[in-house]
Amino acid sequence: MNKDIERRVGNNIRLLREKAGITQEQLSARLQVNGCDITRSAVAKIEVGQRHLYPDEVILLKKLLRVSYDDIFSVD
Repeated sequence: MNKDIERRVGNNIRLLREKAGITQEQLSARLQVNGCDITRSAVAKIEVGQRHLYPDEVILLKKLLRVSYDDIFSVD
């Protein structure tokens, strides 16, 4: 994968999470309750582009953050 794109997508997720007013810990807890086994540390790594996103995580992030796929994947 392209590291620059991963960083941009991660930054989008961070901005969307902050806009929703939730912490990394809260987001990881919500993901866990909904069946995604992910730690706060993994969320932090995603937000800085150090960890890949899995499709099920993207789908759940979209739902939990109440955003569109375009919001998550916009890299313009």
